[in-house]
Amino acid sequence: MTEAGGGGTLALRRFSAALGIFIVVLCGAACQSGSGASSEQPTFDYVIPAGAGDRIDAGEPLAILPEELNAKLDETIQIVNLDDRAHVVGPWFVGAGVTLRQRFTVAGVFDGSCSVHPSGGFTVVVTE
Repeated sequence: MTEAGGGGTLALRRFSAALGIFIVVLCGAACQSGSGASSEQPTFDYVIPAGAGDRIDAGEPLAILPEELNAKLDETIQIVNLDDRAHVVGPWFVGAGVTLRQRFTVAGVFDGSCSVHPSGGFTVVVTE
């Protein structure tokens, strides 16, 4: 299908949406919380507040979490997104109104862009 005019922008939006859906599905498969989510307190707990996206749009730098997080195997991160829009936080896509909970089961360096940090990036370093 060929699109005239802003086809590149539309194609990019469609690709971004498909990539976001893929990441959500992938993260859901990788997360170990299941339907009986653990009541154990997460090792790292972050909240993206309501209105964060609007504050970013207004040029306000947000530092909701560190640029680099050093974690150990079996520690857990929880990111609660109270905003009305989705955010990318390193290797994760956190939908609007969604709580992401991830237990670190593999050592390594995991990074990606971050929409809620002034640097634009977030790295997780998991060690044994």
